[in-house]
Amino acid sequence: MSGLLHNRILLTALLAWAIAQGLKVPFTLIKNRRWDFHRLVSPGGMPSSHSALVSALAVAVGRVEGFAAPETAIALVFAFIVMYDSAGVRRAAGAQASVLNKIIDEVFRGGRFREERLRELLGHTPVEVFAGALLGLIVASAVRL
Repeated sequence: MSGLLHNRILLTALLAWAIAQGLKVPFTLIKNRRWDFHRLVSPGGMPSSHSALVSALAVAVGRVEGFAAPETAIALVFAFIVMYDSAGVRRAAGAQASVLNKIIDEVFRGGRFREERLRELLGHTPVEVFAGALLGLIVASAVRL
């Protein structure tokens, strides 16, 4: 377990994730003109923390193991899958949640039906994914491995 706490590749990826999550608060303030500290722990939004984490992981693995190493190829494939999923499948799920919430609002406006609203901000726009990937690349390039 103590080895994980000293794993610089893992720590670099987690640092990129934490920075991305932290940046969501000021980006939300700029966009919505209000502080929303819930953004520190919620999915979706600018920048994509998933993209930041996996791109930092791939770059850090490449820097340590070499960019021609099989481990780097695995990390890159993993990064592409995660980024595709966050911009595609998860974003579509968020859009479906939005439609279902509108249906709930319209059909059950009388107040007798108490259904919990679905989380709509699940995925990312391509710009959010790109920004997260760029952040991960910058963090992994700046950290001394």
